[in-house]
Amino acid sequence: MTETRTRDYGGETEQERTTRNRAVETESAEEESTAAERTTTCPECGGSLISDTEHGETVCDDCGLVVEQDSVDRGPEWRAFNSGERDSKSRVGAPTTNMMHDKGLSTNIGWQDKDAYGKSLSSRQRQKMQRLRTWNERFRTRDSKERNLKQALGEIDRMASALGLPDNVRETASVIYRRALSEDLLPGRSIEGVATASLYAAARQVGNPRSLDEFTAVSRVDKMELTRTYRYVIRELGLRVQPADPESYVPRFVSRLELSEETQRLARELLDGAKESGITSGKSPVGLAASAVYAAALLSNEKVTQSQVSEVADISEVTIRNRYKELLEASEGVAA
Repeated sequence: MTETRTRDYGGETEQERTTRNRAVETESAEEESTAAERTTTCPECGGSLISDTEHGETVCDDCGLVVEQDSVDRGPEWRAFNSGERDSKSRVGAPTTNMMHDKGLSTNIGWQDKDAYGKSLSSRQRQKMQRLRTWNERFRTRDSKERNLKQALGEIDRMASALGLPDNVRETASVIYRRALSEDLLPGRSIEGVATASLYAAARQVGNPRSLDEFTAVSRVDKMELTRTYRYVIRELGLRVQPADPESYVPRFVSRLELSEETQRLARELLDGAKESGITSGKSPVGLAASAVYAAALLSNEKVTQSQVSEVADISEVTIRNRYKELLEASEGVAA
């Protein structure tokens, strides 16, 4: 004969307590189901409901009945009018970026030896934090490819800062270098050479080019290695890089020489006339742009010398004189 055991919970047996709990759970589930139906269908026509976040209301999409109002705004309490403000005010962390070897997903330990209140750490705590930084760097670069990528992206960022290139050029250069690394194009070539070639190709792709001499000045490789590596990278990766447009250099030269907008407009018109005459083929776009700026400055009665233009554009004065004459002849031919 089996004995049935019961426990007393304030006059209530264990079986009665279990039955009551199940009834409560069933009732709660029914209430949640009813609430879900109530919030997804219109009580008048049975149509679907939509949320109007601008007015804080829930309305029927069919009949327009306002079912709920004064709902809680779950968006941010701040406003942003551009991407820079949005990134600076957001509290969900920095966006992922190709400019960091781990795409910015790892934790960085700051270099300041201070606590949350701004107080300096003790000698023992500083030693501990330095040890943590060392191990953090070791964990962030787990293999040789990641160490290679970290060094190359740092080199790209250094050169881009020296040349004043924007973030979109750096991002594009980082993507190009990642492709070169994944397709094993680096054996036999230096990290600095491939990084410089990637940045040079990215600047031309984005439409913010710099001359080879400018890249050579900030790079750790010579001009010959840069050009050889650049041709190899674009050939192996199948990059489509259009020839540099002389007009893309004009705004930078005009800004450095502190010339007027009228001079910039005339320089563009001279280059357009040269394109129509067909004299730009096979000539350096930097030389054409510098000569156009010099000619436009003379036509605008602004004082600028060939030496000043030569220093800004990093080309010889002889090139400026030769291209200057050709541009004026081409403009006269187009006008005639």
